[in-house]
Amino acid sequence: MAQADIALIGLAVMGQNLILNMNDHGFVVCAFNRTVSKVDDFLANEAKGTKVVGAKSLKEMVSKLKKPRRIILLVKAGQAVDDFIEKLVPLLDTGDIIIDGGNSEYRDTTRRCRDLKAKGILFVGSGVSGGEEGARYGPSLMPGGNKEAWPHIKTIFQAIAAKVGTGEPCCDWASSGLPSDRTAEERPPWSQCLALCSKLPSKSLPG
Repeated sequence: MAQADIALIGLAVMGQNLILNMNDHGFVVCAFNRTVSKVDDFLANEAKGTKVVGAKSLKEMVSKLKKPRRIILLVKAGQAVDDFIEKLVPLLDTGDIIIDGGNSEYRDTTRRCRDLKAKGILFVGSGVSGGEEGARYGPSLMPGGNKEAWPHIKTIFQAIAAKVGTGEPCCDWASSGLPSDRTAEERPPWSQCLALCSKLPSKSLPG
């Protein structure tokens, strides 16, 4: 039964913290990890008492997602990203969204965006600044890629992002690290966003 708003693959500390951040903001997240035992451990410990759900396979994960399906990859940049994409594509439908949050090299992001567009899948590459603590309490997010995906991920991304003093989220559709759809005067103050990520509250993180 489709119940999750978004899925995240990769349960290292960054992935766990981003899931808990999304949960705190009211989104149901489906967690998956290549080493499946990590899913059980996460649900029994750091995610205990939350609305986070788990999956034991990619097929099960996809079946739990509302459409259009939104999947974040937080795995090592490079071949691991391509390997997961290859496994996911046969399970997805036109208009579904794959988001790479691993700070991949921009030429890889361009290639994946082009190749997946031809298959009807929307690809987004998103910079995630702020480290483990930023992921938990509010990162600076810089998504770019297939812009058709933005309306479907904007609410989640801007909810979990760090906020500047005016309350504006440190997240908008980006090109070369800066928003391309606004004038310079309308763009969020990115220097403030990045500074915030180094001044997040010192709270203990899940192990």
